[in-house]
Amino acid sequence: MKLDKILDKLGSIEKNSFIKVIDLIISKNPKNGKEIDTILSSSDKGLKAVDNQNISKIFSLTSKEFQTHVKCEFQDITSQLDILIDIIIRDGNCIMKQDWFSRLYEAEIKHLESRIKTLNKDFESDKSDLSEIRKRDYRIYKSCLYVAYYNDIDNNRESKISSDELSILLTLSKQLGLSQEETKLINYSILPIKKLDIQDVIKSLKNIGVIFYSNKENTIYVADEMVRILRRVREKEVAEKFYRRTLKLLREPIINQIAKEHNIDRKLLYSDKIEEIIKEGVSFSNLLYSDIYKNGSTLTERKRTLNELCEKGLNIKNLKGSTLDEKIENLITHFDNVERDEKVGISVDGFDKLLTELNESLPKLNKEIKSQFQLQDEYVLKADFLLDYNIKPRDILDLISKEDLKKFILDNRIKQRGDDILNILEHYKDVENLYLENYENVAYRDLNTLKDNGITVKESELGLKFEELTRNIFEGLGFNVDEDFKKQLNTKKDMMDILLNLDNNEIIIVECKTSKEKGYNKFSSVSRQLKSYQNLALKNDLRIVKILLVAPEFSDDFVTDCEMDTEMNLSLVTASTLLNIHEAFKESKYEKFPYVLFRDIVLNEERILKALSK
Repeated sequence: MKLDKILDKLGSIEKNSFIKVIDLIISKNPKNGKEIDTILSSSDKGLKAVDNQNISKIFSLTSKEFQTHVKCEFQDITSQLDILIDIIIRDGNCIMKQDWFSRLYEAEIKHLESRIKTLNKDFESDKSDLSEIRKRDYRIYKSCLYVAYYNDIDNNRESKISSDELSILLTLSKQLGLSQEETKLINYSILPIKKLDIQDVIKSLKNIGVIFYSNKENTIYVADEMVRILRRVREKEVAEKFYRRTLKLLREPIINQIAKEHNIDRKLLYSDKIEEIIKEGVSFSNLLYSDIYKNGSTLTERKRTLNELCEKGLNIKNLKGSTLDEKIENLITHFDNVERDEKVGISVDGFDKLLTELNESLPKLNKEIKSQFQLQDEYVLKADFLLDYNIKPRDILDLISKEDLKKFILDNRIKQRGDDILNILEHYKDVENLYLENYENVAYRDLNTLKDNGITVKESELGLKFEELTRNIFEGLGFNVDEDFKKQLNTKKDMMDILLNLDNNEIIIVECKTSKEKGYNKFSSVSRQLKSYQNLALKNDLRIVKILLVAPEFSDDFVTDCEMDTEMNLSLVTASTLLNIHEAFKESKYEKFPYVLFRDIVLNEERILKALSK
């Protein structure tokens, strides 16, 4: 869930710890201080009085300083910050009830204690699978850590790892090729794990500013933007879902080679070995630099192998970079851009339809997804729910075995030639067009016709669905549908549906109305509403080029009242007319709809279509 969306859900007290951390960073003259001052200049009361969207922007501008702030917290090695951060950055753990977080924390402690016992036995046993070279690496790191921690006690000081010592230890672990899990196990073999009270854990994470906690809902929230920062702190270069997507392209002998290198049981199932590699925190870049190639591969052969992996497996054409390091860095950047992209890849409705049909074809999938992402709800195959966790259609399909994907494709008559996952995603893109084809039926709130046409929707959702489709149509006409600017202008009393930003302080206001009745006939109420929007815009020194009212149809009386109104530059457009304009525009020479054509009281469809065809 995005930071501004989380902030919208919380009260001022629940945001307080986070605001304090950001305020402290701002007081120390951060790199982007001027841009931050520009945002804060609109508020006399400082950061607390700034709206949530601008707080999100300020957080983005201080992200590097925030990362440094979190790294400093690692000097207190009794804080268990590595354990806790590794839990909250896992895919699916960005929204958690307190009791669920408590269970995950307890399970992690037990898992670590068990692994530490095994590691200590491996140190001592001659029959261990660990090679002598690996044992030597472990001993080197363990000895250095021991000295860094206990030299304070020898000098009658409080035991802690200084920032310099931490920097050296991190460099050492990297050079020895230790995974994060291996490092963690050695750390806690010297400093025994003490299970902390869950309330103290939540309080410490909240005070650092990395989580939000809703007292009302007993729920922990970790913003998507925060997850990316914490991942960098833990030197995890990509999200687990992208790591998994890459590993699944490798043959089992290569997976075994990686497992052997990092003390992972090679007798596990192929899919389980992949999950263990991810959990181990094996460096993604190190993996692509050396671990996935045959022994003795030349640099040229490695580059060729990586190019093939990207082109044929990940569908990334022409991975940039002349060196292997550059190619790996560009692949990591690609995954970062994909994660930041708010587009789902298919419509949300298409995602819902995909999930429904996956559940019908593969009834065990719900349980598997729930387990994979450690989700609490019983039924998780819901688009809006998964998107709050930043889980997209491709992420779900990546988890399904090839055999089950084949079955699903056959069950739903999806194209079989080519890449299975891309074929499925393409197949479910059509739902958005299905809704657009039924745009007028949505406007008329005609549930029966929608159902007959294969669309299942609640009546309570039709108003918002009509607004969403209208927004999509105006975007398709080349307009800047400015949601951010609209939110800045809207008040609790006056909330316009759609704002088209024409730049230079010029706007078009669009209001959407659905109606079961034939002939929309509520001019007095809608005119009051539109005049309040007009006043709101004028107060902000904006020029209103046009106000558009979109409805299924208008009565003669409504049109007459509109013609008599002298205060608003209002035009009426029926749903069918707007849809036909949209279709004609796609075939026209224009990149952006010429809004001067919005000049009639009731938009003349025939005249506009003729103008577009010229």
